[in-house]
Amino acid sequence: MNYKGEITIVGLGPGSAGSITAETLGAMTKADEVLLRTAIHPGVDGLAARGIKFTSCDHCYGAADFESVYAAVVACCLEKAAGRHIVYAVPGSPMVAERTVVLLRAAAPAAGIKLNFLPAVSFLDSVFTELGIDPVDGLTIVDALSGTLRHGSLPLLVTQVHDQKIASDLKLSLSEIYPDEHEVLYLYHLGLPEQEIKKIPLFELDRQKNTDHLTSLYVPPCTDSRMNVQPLVDTMATLRSPGGCPWDAEQTHDSLRRYMVEEVYEVIEAIENNDPEELRGELGDLLLQVVFHARIAEENGLFTMQEIVDDIVEKLYRRHPHVFGGIEVGSSAEVLKNWEAIKKEEYGGKRKTVLAGVSPGLPSLMRAFKLQGKAAKVGFDWPDASGVWEKIEEETAELKEALTGGQPKEIDHELGDILFTLANLARHIGCEPETALTAACNRFVKRFELVEKYVASSDKEWQAFSLPELEEFWQKAKKSAG
Repeated sequence: MNYKGEITIVGLGPGSAGSITAETLGAMTKADEVLLRTAIHPGVDGLAARGIKFTSCDHCYGAADFESVYAAVVACCLEKAAGRHIVYAVPGSPMVAERTVVLLRAAAPAAGIKLNFLPAVSFLDSVFTELGIDPVDGLTIVDALSGTLRHGSLPLLVTQVHDQKIASDLKLSLSEIYPDEHEVLYLYHLGLPEQEIKKIPLFELDRQKNTDHLTSLYVPPCTDSRMNVQPLVDTMATLRSPGGCPWDAEQTHDSLRRYMVEEVYEVIEAIENNDPEELRGELGDLLLQVVFHARIAEENGLFTMQEIVDDIVEKLYRRHPHVFGGIEVGSSAEVLKNWEAIKKEEYGGKRKTVLAGVSPGLPSLMRAFKLQGKAAKVGFDWPDASGVWEKIEEETAELKEALTGGQPKEIDHELGDILFTLANLARHIGCEPETALTAACNRFVKRFELVEKYVASSDKEWQAFSLPELEEFWQKAKKSAG
């Protein structure tokens, strides 16, 4: 590929110029220009002392938010690299918690700019040394500006706590995961003579006077931490962001519809298999779909994941007055009666017909079941299952007559009527037809797979067996597989 320019990305290390590698200094002396993300770094004086001239991107820091700042820095890098070879230097290591590098990786190919990387000393080395931490034991590292926080089962290191405002926002986010009194380590200017490591309760995080761009926070694990879905929310945001996953970024509500349906059925299968581990995994896949849709909606300014949670919690409170209010109930039937009355009040005049609210996108058996249930609430129903059995016989006779006539459209019509009536029978006898049919399909698969094994072990082809012989295999499989 013919490049239009070249950027060698290096790190200034965590502290004084002594932590800048000889390879990095050599690259700086040979470059057309040395560009610093920021000149506010303790190692910068050492560059000047060695006669290395540089410019910085500090003028970009006037933007409204840090993401805009980083976008401006990347634009500056690409502009200066056009037709030239520049060195772009960042604090610490370019491979650790450096958002501009992530954005450069995404933007450079389209601009025809070649990227090179040199290894650098990271502030993490100072953290590991001063705190006696081995990251092999488990450590989550996040940028305070990204908002990506994790559940408290692992130690957490938060970098770039630039100022008291960021510290305040960080405290609020961490307080959703950890108790306010949880002790954290406030890390100030690690690796420098004035370094400070101070143990403080979380609620005092934004009350420290000397917070600046060389401030970090170490959060020990907490057994009292609360369940947190935020890591999944943030991971999805990263996947759909520039430099993330192209496939995830292309998805829409419409394109994801089939995956939602698939995941629901896989959850049902895990329940049928009575497999807790499988169920846990499938519920995670289903939750991913919810978070995926929430992220798309948030990007379009529609709603957020938090609003989804808030809405459903509020709805549960509203629809369970016997738990959260003063109403008393004596049975599950009364609970359902109250539930329907509350739903009707909630929707007010929004639903103009009895059958409104049953989605046409539901699987057909489930939709039939729900439609008949809606109709039954206004009295349009048989008093018991005997009337449904008679209707099945009637529809079966009509299907036989249609088959005699040989008209495909009429046959489809009558077969549909039988299936619709069978769904009604399921309601009367207390079964959910979609679940029952799914279970039947799963049983068929298990049994048929056994029949396949019996055929294979005979060293004969399928065609060599008569139907009665295959039926014997089937009955054997039923006894074995259930």
